[in-house]
Amino acid sequence: MIVDMPRTSTAAIAKKLVDLRDSGGAVALGRVLTLVVPTDDEHAELAIEAANDASREHPCRIVVLANADERGTSRLDGQIRVGGDAGASEVIVLRSYGPLTAHGAAMVIPLLLPDAPVVAWWPGEAPEDPASDPIGAMAQRRITDAAACGDPVDVLHRLARHHVPGDTDFAWSRLTLWRGYLAAALDTHGDGGAPAAPVTSAVVTGASDSPSTELLAAWLAGALGCPVTRVGGPAGGGIVGVRLEREDGAVELVRPDGRVATLSQPGQPDRRLALPRRSDRDCLAEELRRLDPDDVYGEVLTEGLAALDAETDRITLAQARVSGQVGDLAEQQRHGARLDAEASAGAARIAATEPPDEKPTTGEDAS
Repeated sequence: MIVDMPRTSTAAIAKKLVDLRDSGGAVALGRVLTLVVPTDDEHAELAIEAANDASREHPCRIVVLANADERGTSRLDGQIRVGGDAGASEVIVLRSYGPLTAHGAAMVIPLLLPDAPVVAWWPGEAPEDPASDPIGAMAQRRITDAAACGDPVDVLHRLARHHVPGDTDFAWSRLTLWRGYLAAALDTHGDGGAPAAPVTSAVVTGASDSPSTELLAAWLAGALGCPVTRVGGPAGGGIVGVRLEREDGAVELVRPDGRVATLSQPGQPDRRLALPRRSDRDCLAEELRRLDPDDVYGEVLTEGLAALDAETDRITLAQARVSGQVGDLAEQQRHGARLDAEASAGAARIAATEPPDEKPTTGEDAS
């Protein structure tokens, strides 16, 4: 159900929420937090869709501050969504006009759930200092998305300068599968159960404007204590691959198509791993699982990025190909397609050798 309230006030919206709860059984007591989403009117629906999907895992009250037009007189148009139009949450959309657009925090305060944590998520441009922002100051967790900003890598370094515990960014959430696969690969022991050889150097390939590539390189540099080379590809994409050099051979995880990656390890057959680019819904749901500070992210952002030398460990994709640090992406994609074809053929052979399902015998058949 969607209730539109043009030219209204936050007091009227709060009263309407109580009326809806009393008349329709929309209970707010089961909400675990308030999610505040500052955005603009143009991108509000995409943010609401992602928040609704994430709320099925984390029931919450969603308050969307959709700045419509800073010109003209002050006006507030409200909208309440409950039931099937709000996932497992209740959504309050505040469309502000005129000077009122500068007072988002004042509009949000009357609509916060009592005695519940507050999480702020900026799906677009991030504030200069999220913790000092009026909305960020009232939140236990502050979620930004550097990739959605005009200069993602510059924004990431700016966030590092202003980082305080409780801040996080989708650029880190998008690395969860990458970090998991790489950690599992490095945890594999060598022949005879002996510890695997240490990593001597690493190469991270990704789009030149990918903040996730920067964070992954910083994480590897800190975790492995080895030099890391960042290879910048065409802008607008994500991480393409990681190569970890060891004395007994390289560990390589390559994802040329943005969907499925190939993992190569010494002494083992190549494996195909699902590694799709994560949606905003997936990243938001992951970040809402914890309300305590992410200390690992904080350390990588503030110390890991600073430790990387931007001049000596950043090269272009062409330079990396000449030096042999990365392979041809087209050939790697063809290699992945061959592995998929071999796996499909093997599955077909196994299916052909299985006996057909026997039809159950009934009393009528026996006679």
